[in-house]
Formats: sequence, C-alpha cells, structure tokens
Amino acid sequence: MRLISENVVDVRNGAPVLFGGQSKETGKIVFPYPEGAERERYDKVELQSKGALWSYTVQRFPPKNPPYLGPNTPDSFKPFAVGYVELKDQVIVETRIATEDFSALKVGQAMRLTTIAFAEDQQGEPLHTYAFEPI
Repeated sequence: MRLISENVVDVRNGAPVLFGGQSKETGKIVFPYPEGAERERYDKVELQSKGALWSYTVQRFPPKNPPYLGPNTPDSFKPFAVGYVELKDQVIVETRIATEDFSALKVGQAMRLTTIAFAEDQQGEPLHTYAFEPI
C-alpha cells in the first residue's frame, strides 16, 4: 500500500498509525508532524486511533486541482465527508470521513482511524491517506 506520507500515517501489523509532533518545550501536540527546520522542536508521537467527531461537512463538488489530488471531473468525482475528530487529551485532527451515509454522521459520535484510497500515482497505483470512520 502506497501512503501519502509515512510521517503522517503508517501501517503497522495491519493497523494504521497516525503521527503528530509533541513540542519539546511545552508538551503540546500538533498535527501533522512538522516538516523542515520546525521539526527539530518536536518529538514524533503516535496519536490515538479512536476519537469523537467534533465537526464535519460534505464536499459535494470537486475542489481545485492542484492541490486536490482525487478525481475531479463531473463523471469521476464522488461527494465525500470531511471534518475534525477530537483525539482526547491530544489534538483535533482534520480528516476525510470514510462513509457514504452522510445522514448518519453526528457530532460527538465515536470514530476510528482507517486508511482509504483517494487518488492514483503517475503509474496508476492507488495512493492512500488516513481517514476516520464511524464505529
């Protein structure tokens, strides 16, 4: 499985693992794990794999490409849910929400980490990213 970035999400023993950064100075956790020179100020930490839906919306039209990498023609685009999941005592994560039943989403509901294919690389292979799904 090809992942969007191993510094954001990885798969270990068949289960996805999401990474954030914990400030060496304050202990505050951020997501995603910082890049570049800022990374020196953070330790890479595994984030919780379960949380609660904090807020969401449904993307019903193709976002601009770039930066959006997924299908974006009227024939190939499918609406998707996007929102925030609160990982208790850690951080609130912006995420795709893996569901086709948008009407079943409720703020506060339990969510768990998963991965989804969202685009293809230049060789036509699926590119995966993290997402949360209702439990």
